[in-house]
Amino acid sequence: MAKKTGEKYQAIIEAAVKVIAEHGYHNAQVSKIAKEANVADGTIYLYFKNKEDLLISLFHQKMGEWIMVTKEAIEQAKTAPEKLLTLIHTHFYHLSTHLNFAYVTQVEMRQSNPRIREGVRRSVKSYLNLIDEVIELGMKEGVFRSDIQLFTIRKMVFGTLDEAVTAWLMNDRKYELMNQVIPIHTLFINGLKADKQ
Repeated sequence: MAKKTGEKYQAIIEAAVKVIAEHGYHNAQVSKIAKEANVADGTIYLYFKNKEDLLISLFHQKMGEWIMVTKEAIEQAKTAPEKLLTLIHTHFYHLSTHLNFAYVTQVEMRQSNPRIREGVRRSVKSYLNLIDEVIELGMKEGVFRSDIQLFTIRKMVFGTLDEAVTAWLMNDRKYELMNQVIPIHTLFINGLKADKQ
């Protein structure tokens, strides 16, 4: 199997994002992806064992890029509330400017196939770790309450952002997703505020 690098590999990944977003995972035949990538059908199997492997690889790479952008943005913010605002802003901005990937993440992340679920879970775990870091910093700074388990807060933060993007897509993007950044940040800050605040 060829190394998962290079122009052809990248072209296949980008083609897969586009085809899966347009047709759904189950209707995204390898032949459609190959045609979109401008490669022969067999070329895909030089890089990926099967379509499942392609979807998992796609998530791994695209989530990796997204996490890197988010991490760099968060590092520029000083306090935990500012970092949380940056995380929300980056989450919405990234998905609203990478629409095909947004459709893939919001629909195909819900795959029932256990192997795909596990592959996607591994890719998302690093993103959840970023959320943990922000919340833990807020607890350390004394601005976020520490009487609620980190696990619960992380799920509430990620779940809210995830649902906000899904609702936006399912409503045919009739409103501006970025307008949700401040209200959601306010909701989190009020809910997480330490008692002494």
